[in-house]
Amino acid sequence: MAELIFFSGTMDCGKSTLALQMDYNHRARGRGGVRFSRNDRAGESRISSRLGLETDAVEVLDSTDFWEEVMIRRTQGQRVDYLICDEAQFYTPEQVEQLAKVVDEIDVDVFAFGITADFRTRLFPGSQRLIELADRVQVLQVEALCWCGRRATHNARTVDGVMVTEGAQVVVGDVDMVVEAAAPEAGHVPVVGYETLCRRHFMRRVTAHGASLMAQQDQLLPFEVDACLWHGSGGPGESRGPGSRA
Repeated sequence: MAELIFFSGTMDCGKSTLALQMDYNHRARGRGGVRFSRNDRAGESRISSRLGLETDAVEVLDSTDFWEEVMIRRTQGQRVDYLICDEAQFYTPEQVEQLAKVVDEIDVDVFAFGITADFRTRLFPGSQRLIELADRVQVLQVEALCWCGRRATHNARTVDGVMVTEGAQVVVGDVDMVVEAAAPEAGHVPVVGYETLCRRHFMRRVTAHGASLMAQQDQLLPFEVDACLWHGSGGPGESRGPGSRA
């Protein structure tokens, strides 16, 4: 029986890599599928992985109707056994319901991949609906890491190197890239970036950039107080114990 499966995780945990691998595996067994994506890092109508893998896809818009997308292809004689839906956090709740209908009514498998929560730790509307409707929700086993070495569980947004918790929910970027955003101040265009953090450093708003500045200023680091290890002298390397100074 067909299933709606939601593969979730933070940035940098291999969601798009798995999406491309699953598409390859199913096509290798003679199944026909359609790849969908929205706001991919490589641009419109693409699915790309940080490992360098990249392929074409159908760009999802607010007007996209997945039921129609499947029915049009099937009426044209195309075989559609499954859908690969990358960046599913950007889909609307109505589109997620369409995906569930595709699974239930015409037995098409739907494999959705996306980030669960935004930089404010709020669920994306598409991800929330997927959690509510999916037959299975699988957290990816490849763990993204915080700069301190702990498992990263949160996506942080930075503006000019400083972590922020307010702003538009969707500003397309990646953990290894920055984007420019409009600013009210004439002549200044702030640089927006992303970083994956463990919960402790997300709650304390300590990014890799902030930790580096604190180390350079010879300040006692907050994670040293609670025995969260700092690796190296002013950067990655050997561990220090509680009470040591940067």
